[in-house]
Amino acid sequence: MTQASSPLSPLSPLGGFPQTRLRRMRRWDWVRSMVQETQLSASNLIWPIFVIEGTERTEPIATMPGVERMSIDLAVRAAEQAAGLGIGAVAIFPVTPTQKKSPRGDEALVAGNLICTATRAIRERCKDSLGIVCDVALDPYTTHGHDGIMVDDYIVNDPTLEVLCKQAVLQAQAGASVIAPSDMMDGRIGAIRKALDQAGFEHVILMSYAAKYASAFYGPFRDAVGSAKNLGGASKKTYQMDPANTDEAIREVALDIQEGADIVMVKPGMPYLDIVRRVHDHFSIPIAVYQVSGEYAMLKFAAQSSAINEEACVMESMLAFRRAGADAILTYFAPQVATWLASHP
Repeated sequence: MTQASSPLSPLSPLGGFPQTRLRRMRRWDWVRSMVQETQLSASNLIWPIFVIEGTERTEPIATMPGVERMSIDLAVRAAEQAAGLGIGAVAIFPVTPTQKKSPRGDEALVAGNLICTATRAIRERCKDSLGIVCDVALDPYTTHGHDGIMVDDYIVNDPTLEVLCKQAVLQAQAGASVIAPSDMMDGRIGAIRKALDQAGFEHVILMSYAAKYASAFYGPFRDAVGSAKNLGGASKKTYQMDPANTDEAIREVALDIQEGADIVMVKPGMPYLDIVRRVHDHFSIPIAVYQVSGEYAMLKFAAQSSAINEEACVMESMLAFRRAGADAILTYFAPQVATWLASHP
């Protein structure tokens, strides 16, 4: 039997050409759009913003070109911009002044702290046109830079939960629509869900940082919120996940779902797309992914040096997150992505 007539041959017996040509479905814009498997819209985006004290103030972040810390009045304007662009939500991260930090992170439980004041201001201006995500963890408030209460040299779990529950309720009272515990303490989702429900906030969404890895990609974020100096050379490996582990991520997500999580998050993003896909395949629950500060910095610095095309590479990364199974994407590129989407409908 000759190759041309073999049933295993990829060639058609008519003229020696393939009958199946996948390129037919790539020829025109209209057909590429019609059969595109993955869609991206501004509503998939969550924009992380950093708030500082004062008015009409901004501070550049050297390790995150194009991202600024902003006073609350400017954060309100940024939130209005986000709503106008169709972005789903903003995530607020406070830059707590050094003099307000303490070993137990007491500022986290002050009703007039930065995150609560910013949340109230944005909620008053934007109403329900925009989601407000509030971070629950103690690292912005502690002198040691860790996410929980430290006893000797160890972050203790259950005493930390008591503080996190109070912090979550305080943020819900300020107007948060999403509470996002990023601390990685065991049992915190169940404890916070119970605390929110008992306080009358059963409608508030819980977005768990379910698979948060002890990653080297967080450096610029720690610069941005001012926790890098507090943390020093210490690591968070005793409570954040080992980058080598994948099955453990499934266990973490399963536990958080059982405890009442409405959305589960994988963090970081691009280096952990395999985890996003595994979570997507195992569970029927909305998934968020965080394109963290180190990922942002790499793309931004590469674009500034003309090594890559910024828009093309950023948009490709957004599609990669969606393709892997993410429903929501936390990214510092959110305003640019939303603008690019609007200009290329």
